[in-house]
Amino acid sequence: MVTVFGAILLALACVCWLLYFIHHVSQSISVNQIVDKIASETEAMIKEMMPALRRRAVLLKHDPLATQPFELTIVSDRSGYIRFVDLGRLLVLATSHRIAVQVMRRVGHFVPAGVPIMRVSKPERLPPDAAAMLLDAFDLGPSRTLQQDIEFGVLQIVDIALRAISPAVNDPSTAISCVDQLSRVLIQFAAREPPESVLYDRAGAARVGMDWIDFERLLDSAFEQIRLYSQSDVAVSLRLLRALGDIAYTTEDREFRRTLAERGRRIFAGCATRLGEDEVKEMRSRLGALQSLVDRQESATPAAS
Repeated sequence: MVTVFGAILLALACVCWLLYFIHHVSQSISVNQIVDKIASETEAMIKEMMPALRRRAVLLKHDPLATQPFELTIVSDRSGYIRFVDLGRLLVLATSHRIAVQVMRRVGHFVPAGVPIMRVSKPERLPPDAAAMLLDAFDLGPSRTLQQDIEFGVLQIVDIALRAISPAVNDPSTAISCVDQLSRVLIQFAAREPPESVLYDRAGAARVGMDWIDFERLLDSAFEQIRLYSQSDVAVSLRLLRALGDIAYTTEDREFRRTLAERGRRIFAGCATRLGEDEVKEMRSRLGALQSLVDRQESATPAAS
């Protein structure tokens, strides 16, 4: 009797577990869930790479490596996407040999074997195996990853949006969801200080230079292709304008707001050539709201000294 009762309980448990598994799988393969997961992982990477919140006034920084005489170019010994750069290792090597290193490709870029990946000053100070030691600071692979590569997460969402608005799929709802998630990522990016592009040793000498993606390039990566492919889609174009307005509302950076207004004008101009006046009427209204928001913030925010 106990054996039969135990078997019944196990059978019920198996049925419940099977139902949970089916529900979990159906949720995990949902496009909206996938896009939300990518956006969440990208936000986490932004917070890790850019922990400091952006200051109200951001001054242009002088590049101390701009006038550095880089006399040696080091080429990559293998092909692949730059997935991670160990800046701490580069700083230690540059400091110990009293040289400066300028990384020529940023994370996410593809580097073929034999193509320059960094430049070095005062190469006479380097031992014979120094080039190999410097190259060991780079992790290259056959595909991009989210590790240090914020743009990759954005491009994953963009790919889903482009497939959704393609004539073969014609799913503007998914594209709109992607635009919403992209605005969430860009708001997080715009709110934080960019990673340091120059690393210094303890004595204050500039040793390592590294280029990171900026707001304008990330904005183009997020919205430019969607803008081009959605010029005949009112719903997606309207959501693009709303996303730009949301980003403009949350940032205090004047240059960011001007860039957002200019991208809004691009969206409207592209649609105006393909759609009728009735269809672009609401778009004109939304563009006007975006421009008004930018103008009000311009007048309310004092110029940075």
